[in-house]
Amino acid sequence: MKFGINTYLFSSPFTNESISYFPLFKKWGFDFVEIALEDPANIDPELVRKALDDNQLECRSVCAATGPGRDLRGNRKEQITSMEYVQELINIAPVLGSSLVAGPIYSAVGRADLVPEEKKSRQWNLVVENLKSLTSYAEKQKVKLAIEPLNRYETDFINTCDQALQLIQDVGSDALFVHLDSFHMNLEEKDPALAIKKAGRKLALLHASGSDRGTPGGDQINWERIFAALDNINYQGDIVIESFTPDVKIIAKAASIWRKIEPSKEAIAIDGLNFLRSLAF
Repeated sequence: MKFGINTYLFSSPFTNESISYFPLFKKWGFDFVEIALEDPANIDPELVRKALDDNQLECRSVCAATGPGRDLRGNRKEQITSMEYVQELINIAPVLGSSLVAGPIYSAVGRADLVPEEKKSRQWNLVVENLKSLTSYAEKQKVKLAIEPLNRYETDFINTCDQALQLIQDVGSDALFVHLDSFHMNLEEKDPALAIKKAGRKLALLHASGSDRGTPGGDQINWERIFAALDNINYQGDIVIESFTPDVKIIAKAASIWRKIEPSKEAIAIDGLNFLRSLAF
């Protein structure tokens, strides 16, 4: 098991200049960096890869940012924009050293409406067809895609592990996996540990965030049960700290971070990593 840090905690958007954080991440003891890449045009992938190598770090996952306009169930323009964006991430990931693109790639974050079942069914079928195309493309690049359930305030489409697994089954691709997040599970799952067990071998990534979006371990989540469930499924994948502070304004607004939750982003990273390593089996 390896532990990583999502760049949202320190930088958004991620650019070539963001590599200045890599020495700190290494100093604090992280095994890898999860790069949240809002715009692929913002980076020189070869430059970022060299900086990772120079700091003896890996990029083991690329986090998709599906804001407004990137929507696999949106209008035709939004679908095309989203497809092209995810395909760019699939192309860039191997250059960065990663074989995984993760996140809520099925829809624009923030789209949350109560819609009739017939309309939801049409949206579902649309997403299935678009994901079939994306997973086919990903398979050729030897890249996996992992879909992340979000809480009800951020999407009405995929909120639970069960829904994610159903979508994976309907798409029918070996390249499609589940990406679970402790914050979202705390809101949406009856039992987060059971959700992990249900995901089983389809769990490709776990985001660790406190129940208040702060430091893992300094919150009300039952982390012992989370790690027992990971042990139960013999999870050999990655765990990434994904938390937010008001310091990164763009993400603070998107994640509704209106107050200072922890002393600093450095404290979230260091204390969170120490806590998670203490539970690792």
